[in-house]
Amino acid sequence: MSQNQTIRHSLFECLATIWSWIQVWSHVIGGLVTLFLRFPFATYEAKNKLIQNWSKKLLDIFGITLRLQNHEILPSAPYLLASNHISWMDIHAINAFKPIRFVAKSDVAGWPVFGWMAKQLGTVFIKRDSARHGKYVASEVSDVLKTQSVCIFPEGTSTIGEGVLPFKPNLFESAVIAQVPVYSLAITYKSLPSGDRSEVAAFIGDMGLLESMAKILNNRQLVVELNFISPSGASPEASKDRKWLALHSQEAISNQLKGNHRLM
Repeated sequence: MSQNQTIRHSLFECLATIWSWIQVWSHVIGGLVTLFLRFPFATYEAKNKLIQNWSKKLLDIFGITLRLQNHEILPSAPYLLASNHISWMDIHAINAFKPIRFVAKSDVAGWPVFGWMAKQLGTVFIKRDSARHGKYVASEVSDVLKTQSVCIFPEGTSTIGEGVLPFKPNLFESAVIAQVPVYSLAITYKSLPSGDRSEVAAFIGDMGLLESMAKILNNRQLVVELNFISPSGASPEASKDRKWLALHSQEAISNQLKGNHRLM
């Protein structure tokens, strides 16, 4: 490649990056306008449609393709959805399929723009490593489960997605109180060209939100797979134990992830 070609290529990449960020922030601003002007007057169904469309567009901007596995098992009645957690993008991938209420760590509430948006969307925030606060939130979530489904990330943090950390049982108490089933969700990110598992979207350690966004934008052509898993057919007595529910969900997701994907 000649020097001129190299310069043109670098310029093209620079312009493409700038355009991607313009799209991202234009979309975020559009979402804020929607929350201010349309949400207060929209029906529950209309709000869900707005959330779904916004999330689909966000995935498109970041070059992420959504794939669903076994989603037909989900009931129309409220349920608790327990998922492994890899990225801040997980929430938008799930909402692009079917909007749902979330429980998130309290750190998210302090994020610029996205934290405020999460609050407006009815996210329930929980203090990290606080068992007492977790029990309070479980009671709050059980009230929500009377009319709406809720998604939790019981690992308590995000991982690279190769496996799962031990699930914390506190929030599973909400399903016991509300007497709703617990479905599980295994999330996997892959490279679209190779089909290998990808860690590009992983939001871990001290990584900041903008840093993570830039990493995904610079490594487009990702696939996010959502694989839904049915509740166990165990006895009703077992399903009333939050620790049993947490362990079953953890094992079901772990088995789904194990050995299915090669690392990039």
